Amino acid sequence: MFIFTPLEQFQIIPVCVFRFGIFDFSVSNATIIIFFCLFGFSIFFFMLYAKDLNLYILPSRYQYFIELIFETVLTMLIDSVGARAQKYFPFILSIFLFILLANIIGLIPYSFTVTSHLIVTFTLALGTFFGINIICVREHGFHVFSLFLPPGSSFYLAFLLVPIELVSYVFRPISLSVRLFANIMAGHTLLKVIAGFSWSMLLGSGFILFVHFVPLIILVILMGLELAVACIQAYVFTILSCIYLNDALNLH
Repeated sequence: MFIFTPLEQFQIIPVCVFRFGIFDFSVSNATIIIFFCLFGFSIFFFMLYAKDLNLYILPSRYQYFIELIFETVLTMLIDSVGARAQKYFPFILSIFLFILLANIIGLIPYSFTVTSHLIVTFTLALGTFFGINIICVREHGFHVFSLFLPPGSSFYLAFLLVPIELVSYVFRPISLSVRLFANIMAGHTLLKVIAGFSWSMLLGSGFILFVHFVPLIILVILMGLELAVACIQAYVFTILSCIYLNDALNLH
């Protein structure tokens, strides 16, 4: 599988086609990248401690970097939910690392950008939404419906507040997925436009050829900006998941 143009980072290309009736189990470039996102960081962590599988009191640079990620996500979870949410740390950490790794892989030239596809971000957001609701029902049972009625509300006001809260609650996975998809798609599209503009100027002559370095400099700056966006979007998706988890555990 080869990618010849930057626009192909937004195309899902079948690698191995397998269909069974109306069901399609084909392996695509998106499947391959998702596989690496799910298992790549696990192999990376194992290789860091492959000698004796121990952590050191005086950490190495790699161990310090990993501990920094763990500490950041754990602090985010505890600040948003509380100490009782520590048992959900692997779940929140997996979300953060998956999105972060997928976003960074998408910045590699001619690679495939998984999070620029709404179906991927929506599936991730919907799975998180259902998982948090299962936790909420397990913890509170029928009291889960108190999420849709703020405490202290009058009986007549409930007819207005409940539909608004219900619609807002249902749209949570949509807002999560669209926010991540739109930011990644917009940034990568802007990089493609400027890169194509710079290439067109490079193929020119005279003054146009001389000033083609200007969009190249802008492109380098935007690459740094997109790296920051990749990290911020992973953080935003994770912190919102923590807030929704807090609602599920503590209700109002």
